[in-house]
Amino acid sequence: MPVLCSSCSEKRAVLKRPKTGHSLCKACFFGAFEEEVHQTIVAAKLFKPGETVGVAASGGKDSTVLAHVMKLLNERHGYGLELMLISVDEGITGYRDDSLETVKRNQQQYELPLKIVSYEELYGWTMDAIVKQVGLKNNCTFCGVFRRQALDRGAIMLKVDKICTGHNADDVAETVLMNVLRGDIARLRRCTAISTASEGDGVVPRCKPLKYAYEKEIVLYAYFKKLDYFSTECIYSPNAYRGYARTFLKDLESIRPSCIMDIIHSGENLSVREGVKMPVQGTCSRCGYISSQALCKSCVLLEGLNRGLPKLGIGKHHRLHEKILSQQPLTESEQRKLKSVDF
Repeated sequence: MPVLCSSCSEKRAVLKRPKTGHSLCKACFFGAFEEEVHQTIVAAKLFKPGETVGVAASGGKDSTVLAHVMKLLNERHGYGLELMLISVDEGITGYRDDSLETVKRNQQQYELPLKIVSYEELYGWTMDAIVKQVGLKNNCTFCGVFRRQALDRGAIMLKVDKICTGHNADDVAETVLMNVLRGDIARLRRCTAISTASEGDGVVPRCKPLKYAYEKEIVLYAYFKKLDYFSTECIYSPNAYRGYARTFLKDLESIRPSCIMDIIHSGENLSVREGVKMPVQGTCSRCGYISSQALCKSCVLLEGLNRGLPKLGIGKHHRLHEKILSQQPLTESEQRKLKSVDF
């Protein structure tokens, strides 16, 4: 016997919401999902009328759903925003080149301006070239650091007021777990924030409209809306540390679906006792980007690549920053440690 939608009690239910367990028809699911995102935006006061907002677009399900929903809600509720798409080309053959084709189709479908910035253009390196030098163990560190800065640079080129990213509830919960496992108090304090204020020149404020949306529901929304998105995982990410946190979270979710929201709320309510020393936010003396050290992570990683010392930015090598800034040569012992790569 067909199950009726628990919301309208008229149409046949086509799905059971992973987040709430309610059986809904397509129309009611779309309405519930869109209304929840709208309430998240309104409650957190993410945008102001007249702002130019850059939507980080990778061509994947999260960013495609974000672009679709932002355009829809902007028109439906009169946010008064000017939306633009920003994409980063990391230079991964067989992955990013294909996903960027999806982004270009999205641009035409949603009629939004698109800006693509590339690692090669900004840093002189592609991820393909970086992986050849560093191997597959720490490559995600390079990509994550470079992509964050590249997104800011693209936003500055477009003169946007804010960037909104497709981070969902699963992503936030994974980040909380990763920071707990690493004992990273500084990041643990800010990783659950739905928006970040401008932290200095060259840094554009960011927000996460999909912060409370489950990944499974984003997939269902994209599927039933027949959105055009790219679904292949990055070819260089199998060994990423996040993957282990994701597997653990999925195992927990199968036993207790509410664990995703529980972990997020735990992260939001964590406090650090007085007297705990926290990193002081400053600016990089080389490029001017935000950094708690003399050199930002991006400049250290780039210096390591250009010097043929790929491990320079992996781990704690702050004592070498003065040498790098003054262009002093490293000792043979230091170079030997920084050249060794685990493939």
